[in-house]
Amino acid sequence: MWRMALATVLLSVCACAQNPVSDALRDDLPRMQKNTIGAAEEMPADKYGYKPTEAQVPFGHWVSHATGANYIICSKLTGATAPDTGVKETDPKEKLVDALKKSFDYCTAQLPKLQDSQLGEQIDWFGGRKMTKAAGVLALSADWADHYSQMSSYLRLNGLLPPTAKKK
Repeated sequence: MWRMALATVLLSVCACAQNPVSDALRDDLPRMQKNTIGAAEEMPADKYGYKPTEAQVPFGHWVSHATGANYIICSKLTGATAPDTGVKETDPKEKLVDALKKSFDYCTAQLPKLQDSQLGEQIDWFGGRKMTKAAGVLALSADWADHYSQMSSYLRLNGLLPPTAKKK
């Protein structure tokens, strides 16, 4: 009888210690990091100013934007202070790719601080809005997908394959 009670207590403690949502975000990070950096590296330096139409932003914008978003959102989720990216969309490819790599490294260092027990906490968001950290997790995941998708489209429009389209 006592063994069953002990097992029940241990299982409930183990269940409480799990972080399925924040772990899922952390688990997705290396794949998105690899793909997004791979897309930035794939685009030739002379195409960083490429815009599919006059109304759209240049490819370099997506690299600088992804860099800033990583710093800002990973900071908001963990209560850290976001460092300045130090880049703008017109910077050379090498500087932009290096900054993008550092922003993913920053998220890799910050996101272990995020625990599922914090997901209900309110954070300041863009435009003066408030949202929960859970909504911020969804936004970060969506941002990673959006930035990679935009970069992939620009690559394809230039006859290049994005990392996920290449044969292994």
